[in-house]
Amino acid sequence: MVQQMTPAQAFARYEAIRPRLPTAAAPGPAKQAATLAEVSGHFDAFVFDAYGVLNVGDQPVPGARQRIDALRAAGKQVIVLTNAASFTRPQTDAKFQNLGFDFAPDEIVSSREVCEQHLTGGGTWGVMAPDGFQTDELPVKSQVLEDDPDAYHTAAGFLLLSSAGWTAKRHDLLCRSLNQAPRPIVVANPDLVAPREDGLSLEPGFFAQDLQDMFGCVAEFHGKPFPSVYDAVEQRLKGVAPNRVAMVGDTLHTDILGAQSRGWGSVLVTDHGLFAGLDVAPFVTQSGIIPDWIVPTI
Repeated sequence: MVQQMTPAQAFARYEAIRPRLPTAAAPGPAKQAATLAEVSGHFDAFVFDAYGVLNVGDQPVPGARQRIDALRAAGKQVIVLTNAASFTRPQTDAKFQNLGFDFAPDEIVSSREVCEQHLTGGGTWGVMAPDGFQTDELPVKSQVLEDDPDAYHTAAGFLLLSSAGWTAKRHDLLCRSLNQAPRPIVVANPDLVAPREDGLSLEPGFFAQDLQDMFGCVAEFHGKPFPSVYDAVEQRLKGVAPNRVAMVGDTLHTDILGAQSRGWGSVLVTDHGLFAGLDVAPFVTQSGIIPDWIVPTI
């Protein structure tokens, strides 16, 4: 099973699943700026994607910490909205600290946390889990999906957290099990890909969309661009009008489209994530997803 995609392949796949994503009216032509310093006066709160905006893999984007500090000094509210569902909340906090950021607990919204708040039902969930996952991390009974077919057949539903250790064999076991008995599929990371130091890795959303194609099922997604995570952010931004909130991200179909579906402003970062090294204009034109602003870096 291929474990990476090119930006063009990822974009084409996002376009193919477009009917399954939220809809939003596009604003006028995107405005260009060098950094968020030129954008900050237009918004009262900034919501940041992590991968491709604040960091690439395990390395922080140069100047990102300083930009966060400058926005706070200007009186702006700052929140990170991450689809990285491999991490527990303590691990998420530690990750940003190790990257050199000082986000307070209420400044981070994780798709995994939001997903866990929506998990219901009896039985045992089969989990596409990261290395080191412990079943007591979740509020429901769970078992890790590895190479034992019984774990798939006995699962009451499937929770997709991390695809880091996912293999063609495991995906085949999941497909065979779902073909025999359809069950709920819940996804805590809707991303198709994520930018790493060596390319774009396939994420849980990629495999969930494949399952929807194969079986005509409807997965439940928590994470950008789907609504539940925006509900969580807006609860922390009480008193801030939607059009005074800016989502800062590196992808059109998750960060920008999701923000526009909520009436938020949007800022596309081009130098570090999905479109690094590419001319973003053809992708904007083809998709019709037009950010309010385009900046090379924050």
